Amino acid sequence: MRRGEIRENIFKLLFRLDFNEGEAMIEQLDLFKDDLGVIMDYPEVRDDVSKMSFDEKNDVVDKCKKIMENISDIDTQINEVSKNWKTTRMNKVDVTIIRLAVYEIQHDESVPTKVAINEAVELAKRYGTDKSATFVNGVLAKFA
Repeated sequence: MRRGEIRENIFKLLFRLDFNEGEAMIEQLDLFKDDLGVIMDYPEVRDDVSKMSFDEKNDVVDKCKKIMENISDIDTQINEVSKNWKTTRMNKVDVTIIRLAVYEIQHDESVPTKVAINEAVELAKRYGTDKSATFVNGVLAKFA
């Protein structure tokens, strides 16, 4: 599976963070690894996760856990650079994408900054609103 597809699955799993706290989110991570966390009404999502190898699923879950461990620091940094937009006011899709990209920019040396931003903008185009890509790019440009 390509890195972009892995990143997309990290985004999808990380998106659940705003709806599941503590043990519930840990359960979501475990369910993802077992393929049980995929909603059966969406076979295209199930196929995507089913294509992943065991190692790829572990990589997705491990990265999500690392982001979760750093989420308060990441949100503080996002809040510092985004004028008039705090993470609590941002669209859930946008803030999830930004969190992932900020983590990659600051903590994942295997991902170049330009790649993290470009991939974030692509995710925003696919999952966000018409204005998401511009918004995500503007916030992340301040981290570059």
